[in-house]
Amino acid sequence: MSGPPSVYSPDHVSGEQYRYALTNFALAHQKVEEQRGQLEEQERQIALLHARIASLEGVPSKSHALEGPRAAGGSSVDDFSIKNTASQLERAINRWASDVLRLAPLPAAALQEAALADLAGAGESTLHAEPRPMLVQSLLRHAMAEVISEGIINCLIVTSSAEANTQLTRIHEHLFARDPTVAAVWRRQTFSAAVEKVAPTTTRAILEEHMPSLAALLADSAEDPLGTRGVLEEAYRFSRMLHGAPAATAGAGADAFYRAFVPELASTLYPRQVELAKRCRRSERGELDRVGATVFPGLVKVSRPPPAAPGVPVQADTAQMVVRRAQVICECALEATSYPMSAPQSPPMSAPPPLNL
Repeated sequence: MSGPPSVYSPDHVSGEQYRYALTNFALAHQKVEEQRGQLEEQERQIALLHARIASLEGVPSKSHALEGPRAAGGSSVDDFSIKNTASQLERAINRWASDVLRLAPLPAAALQEAALADLAGAGESTLHAEPRPMLVQSLLRHAMAEVISEGIINCLIVTSSAEANTQLTRIHEHLFARDPTVAAVWRRQTFSAAVEKVAPTTTRAILEEHMPSLAALLADSAEDPLGTRGVLEEAYRFSRMLHGAPAATAGAGADAFYRAFVPELASTLYPRQVELAKRCRRSERGELDRVGATVFPGLVKVSRPPPAAPGVPVQADTAQMVVRRAQVICECALEATSYPMSAPQSPPMSAPPPLNL
């Protein structure tokens, strides 16, 4: 006769195995709790850092992080506010160029000659044999775009003193090279104390520095009949919005700053950097065309890439991202002539060169 059946089954474990599993579970649970505590401490430190930065910038941390980009009249800057303000400034430049051509007691040929004398790349273009109104107005818009780009946006205008503004720009470049976060806080704090309106002598000096030939033709007066001073004042408000407001995005992009660029006359059209304001028949046929005039500057966001991991090649000192392409009229649109359809196609377009900012 066989013995009694065994009471052991796979669903049961020995006491030793049970104690071993219980010990491992307790250790794992303790490790998870330690990691959770470390993460919570990191979140608290990050929150304190954000609150400190917000305090230095003069904005509440919660509204800046959650409501700033969407709140009406908020102090943060985002793509929509840039686009809206830039469109207003672009219309002001267009009105100014039209008024100069219509109201200034000067022949169109004199205005064209002065604009070409002030603009880089003008000698490489073949458009300027005859001073046509559309061409002269476009050149005036290009000249004003140069003034706004190099004289206002790319130079931190904080006071009515040119020397002080130049020195502040150098300080910012030095800070940004060492620590973008410190530079961002310094820049926004500095612009919080910027003058509300630049002195007329300052705007006139900016005009004479970057557009000397045209400035000599356009007399300065308190009435400002051509609206030159008004355009530069609106450009200053645009610059204050770009440099003085906290960014709408968090992370590394929040420490970036904006710079403007203006493609030169007769330079190659690169779709990544320019947007055509008028139809370009050459581009539609797959041919290369060149810049006839830049009617509004482009904007790039300059930031420093994060530190490279060990063994990874070092990246460039700064990274540039085009956030608004320059508004351009091509040469064929300014010529207002047709080209034969049998014209040979140009070679494929190469990658755009890096922006020299």
